[in-house]
Amino acid sequence: MNSVGLAGAAFPLAFSVREDEGIRTVSAAAAQGSELLDLLLRSAREEVVVAGLATNSFLDEDYRFWSPGEIAADQGAACRVHPIGDRAGGSIDLSEELLVLERDVMPRFLDGSWSPYELTLVDVEPGQTAEQLDELALAIGTARAGEPVLTRLPGSRFYFSGHDDCYVHLETRDAELPVRLFARLLALMAGSALHGVRGTPPGADGQTLAVPEPDGALVERLIARSPHWIGVVAEASEAGVGIALGVLERPWRLGEWPERTDRTAVLDLGTGTWRMADGESAGRG
Repeated sequence: MNSVGLAGAAFPLAFSVREDEGIRTVSAAAAQGSELLDLLLRSAREEVVVAGLATNSFLDEDYRFWSPGEIAADQGAACRVHPIGDRAGGSIDLSEELLVLERDVMPRFLDGSWSPYELTLVDVEPGQTAEQLDELALAIGTARAGEPVLTRLPGSRFYFSGHDDCYVHLETRDAELPVRLFARLLALMAGSALHGVRGTPPGADGQTLAVPEPDGALVERLIARSPHWIGVVAEASEAGVGIALGVLERPWRLGEWPERTDRTAVLDLGTGTWRMADGESAGRG
């Protein structure tokens, strides 16, 4: 997802975090679940439940959507399938089947070769019974707006919900995970800008573009200054990228654009390092 609206304006980076009783809730854009999976798994327990899944990547000859279990089988990802059927209740965060996968199997399942436009993941203790999985589905499906789902799942360390291939909702008990996510968003935006400079979409040239992430200390200073940020590419060349970051008073809303630049995250490809500059100095020096 590189643009939004009829004018095709570049999709902004957005990051907001809040903490409540040891649970950090992040809303962010733009990233797909597969682009964040390794970060999530660092905090995960031994198994992960794919609670919700919707995708256009798997259709049969009659244009029927494959079930989550069929997708896992095609991916060669061993899992346990737990049907909940109508108990999903129309929730966008639940499918009619839950998949239980070992943590180390998740990269085979979400390998980046296909795109789920709805994806819900939660880590769990191993050996979940059918009754426990039903309770997990009930906790997700009946959570009130604004209520962290993790408050209902005391054994879980993260809850991830991704929508439309770009919007991120994350709840975590790991204080470092929001920092790592913000750093990944900056690297993803820089990588997208560099592909634009080269005139090729990601993967089109058959080569991988390695983009370093900023040091966690730099990102921690941003979050200490404000919990809410928006960012756009200010300058991009073969030498590096400058991302103009603006403070927001509340979480970002679709259609909002930066009104000012408070900090500029500058990636120098020559040294493979990031630095933060003040105000309007986007990528210049």
